[in-house]
Amino acid sequence: MPHQPQNSIQLSRREFVAASAASIAMLGITGQGFAANPVKRIGKPYMKLSLAAYSFNRFLPRNWPSPRTSDATMTLHDFIDFCAEMDIDGTELTSYYFPREVSPEYIRGIKERTFRLGLDISGTAIGNDFCLPEGAAREEQLKLTRQWIDYSAAMGAPVIRIFAGKVPKGDTEEKALDRCVAGINESVAYAAQRGVVLALENHGGITATPEQLLAIVERVNDSPFFGVNFDSGNFRTADPYGDLEKIAPYAVNAQVKVAVSPNNAGKEDADLKRIISILKQANYRGYVVLEYEEKENPRLEIPKYLDQLRELIAA
Repeated sequence: MPHQPQNSIQLSRREFVAASAASIAMLGITGQGFAANPVKRIGKPYMKLSLAAYSFNRFLPRNWPSPRTSDATMTLHDFIDFCAEMDIDGTELTSYYFPREVSPEYIRGIKERTFRLGLDISGTAIGNDFCLPEGAAREEQLKLTRQWIDYSAAMGAPVIRIFAGKVPKGDTEEKALDRCVAGINESVAYAAQRGVVLALENHGGITATPEQLLAIVERVNDSPFFGVNFDSGNFRTADPYGDLEKIAPYAVNAQVKVAVSPNNAGKEDADLKRIISILKQANYRGYVVLEYEEKENPRLEIPKYLDQLRELIAA
């Protein structure tokens, strides 16, 4: 198993649930009638630029949640250097590209490199599934989440993008939703102890529509350590921009893609001006993280999109 950072907290399932309950009580949350609310923001909209390591997915070795054979030509350190070359504010160090063995020394090296280059670690991401039924596979998902909460706290990453998951074969969405909410509530309570925010992404499965996503949000205990990851490219609905407007008030992290897929009927260029306008209307304050997923060379294309986003944010 991966090596834990120093000061990480190892909990059994029973200890984890007990710690979660204690954390909820400490925050004055009972879970009854205290659903997660839109983010309360102070001041005008304010955005900074970051870039997701997933933008170089086909060039980076992938180790999480399982190893993938890859003709990798980059390391995570190379990606950090690229972010510095782009003169942006932050770098999102997606968990998939960390070594299988994440040592305290590796975490310290990441912190030193980003600091020396003037970069914030804007966040990270995990590919979890909280819809799984009770059993060993579900326990592994909860353990993975706790593990990355610890890693994030150790390297100073303030937020983790998390997924809800999908309905297991032969199951119902209602039951999957119940398990998902339970998994998020447990994990948010643990994250609160470590000072890390969990941001639920609209990412297919049981979050394919804003109604599905908000049905989960409405059942998560109100906590400053929970919110939504606004992903501009993941609603494949009839009106993706209108649906993004519905989730923007809950956003604690924002991910921008350069294409959208209305009605899941093929890709078209994203209206970046409209996307940034939606965030501004929600008075969003935080990182706008470009995640480039197209087939063209990211080294050549990313600078163009970062320039566009700079202009739109400043307007």
